[in-house]
Amino acid sequence: MKVVVMLTDVEPAVRVNALLERSGVDTEVVSPLDDVRGTLARVHPDVVVMTGTLLDQQNLALVREQLWAGAAIVGLSDIGEEGMVERLRGLGYSEVYIKPIVPEEVAAGVRRLADRQALARDTGLYGESEAIREVLVKVEQMAPVSSTVLVEGESGTGKELVARAMHRLGPRRGRPFIAVNVGALPETLLESELFGHEKGAFTGAAERRIGRFELADTGTLFLDEIGDIPPATQVKLLRVLEEREVTRVGGTQAIRVDVRVITATNRPLRQQVEEGTFRPDLYYRLNVLSIYLPPLRERRADIPILVRRFIQEFSAQHDRPFHGISGEALQMLVEYPWPGNVRELRNLVESMVVLSPGHEIGPADIPREIRDAGARFLPVHVGPLVRGRDGVEGREIEFIVRSLVELKLQVEELRRRTEPLAAVGGGGYPALSNGEVGGGGAGAGAGYARPEERPHTLETVGGGGSRVLAGIEAPGAPPPPNVVLVRPGMTMAEIERAAIEAALRERRGNRRKAAEMLGIGERTLYRKLQEYHILDMPETVDLSLTGATPDVRTMVSE
Repeated sequence: MKVVVMLTDVEPAVRVNALLERSGVDTEVVSPLDDVRGTLARVHPDVVVMTGTLLDQQNLALVREQLWAGAAIVGLSDIGEEGMVERLRGLGYSEVYIKPIVPEEVAAGVRRLADRQALARDTGLYGESEAIREVLVKVEQMAPVSSTVLVEGESGTGKELVARAMHRLGPRRGRPFIAVNVGALPETLLESELFGHEKGAFTGAAERRIGRFELADTGTLFLDEIGDIPPATQVKLLRVLEEREVTRVGGTQAIRVDVRVITATNRPLRQQVEEGTFRPDLYYRLNVLSIYLPPLRERRADIPILVRRFIQEFSAQHDRPFHGISGEALQMLVEYPWPGNVRELRNLVESMVVLSPGHEIGPADIPREIRDAGARFLPVHVGPLVRGRDGVEGREIEFIVRSLVELKLQVEELRRRTEPLAAVGGGGYPALSNGEVGGGGAGAGAGYARPEERPHTLETVGGGGSRVLAGIEAPGAPPPPNVVLVRPGMTMAEIERAAIEAALRERRGNRRKAAEMLGIGERTLYRKLQEYHILDMPETVDLSLTGATPDVRTMVSE
């Protein structure tokens, strides 16, 4: 563990440095007159503590360089104005402390960050999201014991990384770690692979074979895709786990084994138990401890961190210079749903490093299926005739919005699809800019001289996720509670701002949770807040919305 304390102000960083050294942390002090970049390149720190003017352009450039190198940045700021902490975090600082500084508090925070950085490096599980932090905490808690562990998660989320991390961090490190993908083995060979066989046990058994349980003795056995194990082998596996002994196929002698078993599955085992395809007693034996690895789409804030890590890894591995990735291209990666999870992202980054050396990756370098992913629409459900708040009957068209980018695309698509309906209903109103269609005559628009006079609101409703009913504001009427208004002629930027403000209100001003809800990175959100001058949002407003993926329901008048 290496911590560099950058001193641009003598107090209180000297006291922080002394406390860290006293607790066993290796520190190095750098003054403004020293070769700062040279020192950082030589030391490769886990954490950098910066003091002084944190918003100085040179300091911010240094922050970006160290973030790219994988370090965490702690800032000690002498500016205590409102919103400064969140502003600095949006610029890359992991933790910010405002003067008057309490050295003991800073030292404890730096130590926690350094421990977290070391754990991420040891496990290969990188990220700043709450989900990945919970996984790392569980890995630390479970590593020292010998209980069986069930790791659940979609394919490509890093289940074997978790198993290897628990082995390396536990008392069995230095002992064998044996990994077996039971789903890849035919049923006729599975028992022989796991338990071994004696010579002549079956046709082709020309000699004795040691099974994986014996090979992993005193170490760890990782059984991947445990849900695919056939029923007959389930019985024998349960006996091995209960008795801690194996009998080779064709043999009669029980052999004692001391093995920690970690299993993984990309299918919910409990559901298989309910379906009768997996033994409940084996499930309970395997599920003594459990870890759930969330898919990448549920921790989008980690994508930039993973991209940086993979770029560093493959640039060094292939000896290829890599000049980085543009913000727009990175945003495309953040928006993509990643059905193959971290494995898919890792493979893409390797291909970009190999195929695009010597220049910065831009949107054109991103594969088309990823670049155009935001333009895809999920299946549309056209509901029955319903009556809106304005008394107009129409049909609900429901689709899912995963991000601000997709929201823009879908509003444009809705406008295009509803334009041909503009003449329906008699006199007819022209299509409106937000996709609404006037009814005209004695129909939907009767009684209103202009289409914008039809009362129609963008209303939040409950149920399974954040849902809104899109429409047009009634002129002069105050918006009812829990309502976001869309007016004719609003620009896409104005719609985007409204979506950001709604997310912030729902998450009570918590920018990290709002960013996760919107499907964008926290830094992207902070950049948008600056762009739209949304710096202060109330933290006491509760719209009582649920879920992180908003549904958009649009009433189209008939």
